[in-house]
Amino acid sequence: GLKDIGMDRLEPENGRGRFLDIGCATGKLLEDMQGRGWQVQGVDLCRESAEYGWKKRKVKIFAGTLEQAAFQSGSFNIIHSSHLIEHVPDPRAFIREIKRILLPGGQAIITTPNICGFQARLFSHRWRSAIADHLTLFSISTLKRLFREEGFKVLQIRTWGGLAVGTAPLVIKKPADYLAKKFGFGDVMLFLVEK
Repeated sequence: GLKDIGMDRLEPENGRGRFLDIGCATGKLLEDMQGRGWQVQGVDLCRESAEYGWKKRKVKIFAGTLEQAAFQSGSFNIIHSSHLIEHVPDPRAFIREIKRILLPGGQAIITTPNICGFQARLFSHRWRSAIADHLTLFSISTLKRLFREEGFKVLQIRTWGGLAVGTAPLVIKKPADYLAKKFGFGDVMLFLVEK
């Protein structure tokens, strides 16, 4: 939910904040943010998902890539993208486009697998994120460097996920999850960055 990614505290200024979700699927997060007073826009490759969002959730979703959407510069206060950057052919171009369409002082929230996490190290080539669909896998340091090189200020980095369900008994999984979150070697990482 919104709380998990720290978005429950994001309030639009004067009820006019513009929020973009890239890879929004059917627009559940868009619907939640719209309910909180945001003007929302989504982007998703799947036309059926976009149409569902339009018809059932009453949110605007562009069917296609972020580049094809061709938003005006400085269009959004907040941009969210979860488990997408690892799929794009050119992550640097993706980050540059996010920067272009953010307002000055705007923020982006990017979630992606952590190649230096405990699970990646434990399972190696059998790690669940080591799949052909994932064109680029990042560590905390490589993604931090990429954001900084593109002129972003990194505000916060969080990780979570110690062991996947079914890979260990609960008595081992629970402490592994806690330690991964506490010490930053979780399976998934979240970056909050500012333009």
